[in-house]
Amino acid sequence: MRRDFAVWAPRAGTLELQAGTTRLPLHEPDGDGWWRLPDTASVPEGEADYGYLLDGEDRALPDPRSLRQPDGVHGLSRTFDAGAHPWRDQDWVSPGLGGVVYELHIGTFTAEGTLDAAAGKLDYLAGLGVDYVELLPVNAFNGTHNWGYDGVLWFAVQESYGGPEAYQRFVDAAHAKGIGVIQDVVYNHLGPSGNYLPRFGPYLSSGSATTWGDSVNLDGPGSDEVRRFITDNVQMWFRDYHVDGLRLDAVHSLRDERAVHILEEIAAVTDTCAAELGKPLFLVAESDLNNPRLIESRELNGYGLAGQWSDDFHHAVHVNLTGETSGYYADFAGLGALEKVLRDGFFHDGSYSSFRERHHGRPINKERVAAPQLVVCTQNHDQIGNRAAGDRLTGSLGYGQLALAAVLNLTAPFTPMLFMGEEFAASTPWQFFTSHPEPELGEATSAGRLKEFERMGWDPRVVPDPQDPSTFRNSKLDWTEPDTGDHARMLELYRRLIALRKQNPELTDPDLAAVSVQTDPDAGWLILHRGPLAICCNFAAESRTVPAGPGAVALATDDGAAFAAGSAAGTAGGASPDGAGAFAGLVLPGHSAAIVRSGAAG
Repeated sequence: MRRDFAVWAPRAGTLELQAGTTRLPLHEPDGDGWWRLPDTASVPEGEADYGYLLDGEDRALPDPRSLRQPDGVHGLSRTFDAGAHPWRDQDWVSPGLGGVVYELHIGTFTAEGTLDAAAGKLDYLAGLGVDYVELLPVNAFNGTHNWGYDGVLWFAVQESYGGPEAYQRFVDAAHAKGIGVIQDVVYNHLGPSGNYLPRFGPYLSSGSATTWGDSVNLDGPGSDEVRRFITDNVQMWFRDYHVDGLRLDAVHSLRDERAVHILEEIAAVTDTCAAELGKPLFLVAESDLNNPRLIESRELNGYGLAGQWSDDFHHAVHVNLTGETSGYYADFAGLGALEKVLRDGFFHDGSYSSFRERHHGRPINKERVAAPQLVVCTQNHDQIGNRAAGDRLTGSLGYGQLALAAVLNLTAPFTPMLFMGEEFAASTPWQFFTSHPEPELGEATSAGRLKEFERMGWDPRVVPDPQDPSTFRNSKLDWTEPDTGDHARMLELYRRLIALRKQNPELTDPDLAAVSVQTDPDAGWLILHRGPLAICCNFAAESRTVPAGPGAVALATDDGAAFAAGSAAGTAGGASPDGAGAFAGLVLPGHSAAIVRSGAAG
């Protein structure tokens, strides 16, 4: 294998390629910042370790577009032939955005923490019924383990996960099981260690900082090539690794004042790539903006992304189950907040946000935006990991409340996402962990994290040390749990809910305008209407009678759910047998839910 050793380095005065023991000068023939080998240069054939020597320095730096970093992000790059994998997924057909998404972190999903080990769990995920796995970032970062958002070489797959070959094997295996793959990518910042990009060119904009440091240069001098760096990376995932979609991290931190926003450019490149490859490809943004423009079509002056996260759904469910109202949860108390999110997609759609101390968001046009374009969850890596102790809902809620969360997530009109282990009520935490080799960086990360979340009222004494290896180990799933007690009971509920979702088209109806919601905030119940289905939820600790029916119960989280006396036998409503009494409703035990199909026989 011989690759084109070309590198964009407009800041270099001289540049040499070090490949094995060979050192070869590069030149800049077009004056555009791109350095290339002369046509007469002789480079090693086959796999080779290499790097670039800038301005006569003796230490070679890794390739900004490196595909492999076998010795870490400070070491030499290694060539990789992405076309050598014998793909077997020719019969795979992606359904596009929708279905059930399962978010997982390779390092903590299994004891081994590798892509090959994760592939060994694909039968389990297929049995659960998920449609996509969404992998937290796998691009190369410094150290052996972290969440993945400190990556510095966007084109390389982390070696501790198995490297690029293992990634291709994982995607191939997932497609063979009927499961698509979404890759979480980070284009808004780079990690604090191993980022040599500024040595090569103006990849970052100094003085324009995000939470994580200097922002990526998307609109300043030299930004054409920086944007190309991003769009080439997008295409790499689709072409070389056969992923079906990308989740774009924290797009609200992308600083871009150009007329064509980078998100619109990425979306256009994705659509072109999809047309060339002849298969659906899609983008989902993590956004804190509550701005439907991201997912409106480019013909309507939107950015044309397929979907975006809606944290408002998570916050409304979380507050109504836990009672927590600190920090950014403050505005979401009461069933009215959950009702609004279920009906309109966002809670803050131009309303005042007390956490931000300003008005926030804009309304969704239900004629332009389909409900599945909003990806929602009741738990995810951020909402668990960004708690002081990294505790899941299982740390504070019982089976009934956890079951309520599952029912809401999987019957709401949006695209539901699960976080690994949620489906069996995993008791293990998922904490913030790092492995920075530099002690000073580890200390700074810990201090900065406490500062970032000080408005959430954390007790520093319960926050685990991110650098302690036990913090990472404690976050690994315990795979003995799914077969025992309430863990097994919860897993069966998730399987039934996902199957019910697939069997009833009403639960995947994309028309957000067709959704209606009833609530009684004082009594603590809510009914979500999806066509002939009524999803009845009792948030109160005591039994409640809700006005559901007539019909039959398709699923109940508590065996005590029953039709009130006076209901026609075998139905969920109607007049009493003598024709005199009105329907009395469905009795739901405390902290339970039931799904009723109207008009169905008992």
